Amino acid sequence: MNSKLQVEMSWWGMNGLQGTAGHAEETSEKIRLIAENGFDGINAFVPAPEERGLWKELLEQYGLSFSVNAYPASLTEMSDFLEEAAAFGKVSYINAQVMRPFLTGESAIELLSGIDALSREAGIPVYIETHRGTITQDLIRMQQFLQSLPELRLTIDYSHYVVAGELHTISPEAEQLLQALLPNASSIHTRISNGEQIQIDAGPEGNHPMLPHFAGWWESAMRHWRMASKAENRNFPVVIELGPAPYAITVDEAASRQVEISNRWSQSLYLKGLVQQLWEKSSF
Repeated sequence: MNSKLQVEMSWWGMNGLQGTAGHAEETSEKIRLIAENGFDGINAFVPAPEERGLWKELLEQYGLSFSVNAYPASLTEMSDFLEEAAAFGKVSYINAQVMRPFLTGESAIELLSGIDALSREAGIPVYIETHRGTITQDLIRMQQFLQSLPELRLTIDYSHYVVAGELHTISPEAEQLLQALLPNASSIHTRISNGEQIQIDAGPEGNHPMLPHFAGWWESAMRHWRMASKAENRNFPVVIELGPAPYAITVDEAASRQVEISNRWSQSLYLKGLVQQLWEKSSF
């Protein structure tokens, strides 16, 4: 199989960076910074019409892949977004947060099935993200969806399930449910939760007690991907997605200035290196 890891940087995660990332504000500065630090691509949004030429030029210049996020609440919205993504022409896949958190049963299955069908018809992969406040917010319900939709393609971000369930420790029951979704992983978003905060610092040596759990889930998802036929001639995208405040924890300094307690750029580079190591391990 010719699949390979594709490590992307979250464009949202580039907002308000401090410290070693400098204070890159312009689009060209941010893209240069991403490319020069060894990322393979960017996860962002379909650029505004007046910015599309610049984005295409910079992506081509630095040889970066490009994926986008969508927030559909209906099949019509998903169809319209697929048309917009196709018109831009550089989108490798779409990460979708389906904004129907209280839709259940057959109605939810029909919506998810319809989104997948639209994706396959358009020829642009759509991966459904496991995310709070969306159709996938409930871990138990998500497992039930997969029983009806065994081929549904997911973006795995378990920080949402850990914080939503206050999973300070991972019980065997929780582990079983979390493992059940990993065969459907087509992408990963890397963020670590401690069961109280959605995004915490892994520590200078990567020694936070929750890190082994997340690393294990990420590696397991990679192994499933490698073993599945869907991995042939396809890339496995992993997005380094550490968000600005209020995702990032802050403290107040003088004059009510809020400062992040973690160096988000350094943490992003640490996680990039970690997932590259996990990818190598997953091949054995």
